Amino acid sequence: MEKRQDIALGLIFVGIGIAAAWMARGYSGASGTYPMVLGVILALFGGAVSIKAARSGRTEVRKLIDAPGHFFTTALIATAYVALVVPLGFYTASVLLMLALPLALGFRRLGYALIVALVFMALIYLVFSVLLEKPLPREAILSILGAGA
Repeated sequence: MEKRQDIALGLIFVGIGIAAAWMARGYSGASGTYPMVLGVILALFGGAVSIKAARSGRTEVRKLIDAPGHFFTTALIATAYVALVVPLGFYTASVLLMLALPLALGFRRLGYALIVALVFMALIYLVFSVLLEKPLPREAILSILGAGA
């Protein structure tokens, strides 16, 4: 059973990756390169999961979700994150996600989580705004402060 679950999951990722790469072809200019590359990478990793599962001899049954409480907590926080990106901005919502999720799942070293969140957001800024020259949308609080000045 475990073997079939992994093969199916890998093939789902292959399908999603191919679909994402195919859709990215329609984006104008160079803006399709990044999602196309991510789609191809997802498809390759999905293929690797399926091939590895097909080659393995494992057949034991396993639970689909080991910790349902954590799964639903994560789904709820992820939904809140998606809802908060537009009103708060990508960086603010992402830092909140990176603090709320570990805390909700039992990680109690808030200082460590804050440092990781800030370093990760700095890396995201450097990759998108500096390296790719594709800045993410401006933070809502900066727009409000800028409008009042």
